[in-house]
Amino acid sequence: MDLRNRLWPGIPETKWSDPEWQLENRLKGQKGLAKFLEPFGETAGPFLDCLEQYKWAATPYYISLIKRHYSEDPVGRQVIPSPEELSVSSPHSREDPLQEKRYSPLPGLIHRYRDRALVLVSNFCASYCRHCNRKRTWKKPECVPRGQKAWEDIKAYIRTHPDIREVLVSGGDPLLLPAAKLEYILDLLKSIPNVKVLRIGSRLPVVLPMAVTDKLCRILRSRRPLWLNTHFNHPHEITPEAKDACDRLQLAGIPVSNQSVLLRGVNDEFAIMKKLCCRLQEIMVRPYYLFHCDFAKGTDHFRTEIKHGIDIIDKMWGDTGGMCIPRYVVDLPDGMGKARVMPPHLKGLREGTALFQSFQGKFVNIKTG
Repeated sequence: MDLRNRLWPGIPETKWSDPEWQLENRLKGQKGLAKFLEPFGETAGPFLDCLEQYKWAATPYYISLIKRHYSEDPVGRQVIPSPEELSVSSPHSREDPLQEKRYSPLPGLIHRYRDRALVLVSNFCASYCRHCNRKRTWKKPECVPRGQKAWEDIKAYIRTHPDIREVLVSGGDPLLLPAAKLEYILDLLKSIPNVKVLRIGSRLPVVLPMAVTDKLCRILRSRRPLWLNTHFNHPHEITPEAKDACDRLQLAGIPVSNQSVLLRGVNDEFAIMKKLCCRLQEIMVRPYYLFHCDFAKGTDHFRTEIKHGIDIIDKMWGDTGGMCIPRYVVDLPDGMGKARVMPPHLKGLREGTALFQSFQGKFVNIKTG
């Protein structure tokens, strides 16, 4: 299904590749969803309760990647609302599954781990992922610093906690901030003596790659050392436009890593995950994390069994190179932090001896000394 020509007929390439046009012409809310559903012969009626609870918006570019019925399409499932979002099946489902509020000494600042802190700088995204673990923030802004005083307070907090050496800048999408605002925040954080590294989380290369401009790359390059984590979940998202966006970042000296989420009906098959990670390596984006879907309220329908994720990663060992294999992790409920979920190749360990299982399934005893 060619949704670009069905929903935006006659739009010239110059407009289509303009990030401002993309943002201005996002489909959003009930009216936008009704327009999206027209080619499918459906109405927005079944989605109204979901739209009341959770906002919706998506860029024309990202919607154009949907190639079949949205409920069965790996892009459509990520971005189109579903009545399933209103169902709760897990006892761990929470509005704030990572307990970010508990670890927020100041609005916009999360300090969970000793040597790093997270700053939430925006509530705005180009497209709203239905599996987002911050869906609670969509209806009303939460924890976004407002004004110079708030930022000076954050600076003072980080400065008086000298163990903090790395600051993660997230949101919302930080790269959608006005250039002057983004520069102000990055410079403020870099001026703190104990902050040695900045990291930005952004899905812009995936949902709005044309917004990764040369100007934006120059801003980031001048604030190195700076790393960028993005969020590809399926090979269909790795388009020529997405590749070009990642190239621009990398050629500006910004390393790009990827954090996927294991999502039912999107990428919960070995062949899909392997293809995604191999394609990421081809565009020089490092597969960094594969997250078990967080226990955020409104995402239960995406979650798989943990064993299913282990099996996928286990099959990748020996089947593809180590640079293609992400670390499978779970963000534990109640704010207990990340836990590694590793295929158990070490089967036994005694004094002087270790028992391993190889990728072919054979058992191997080795002397450890």
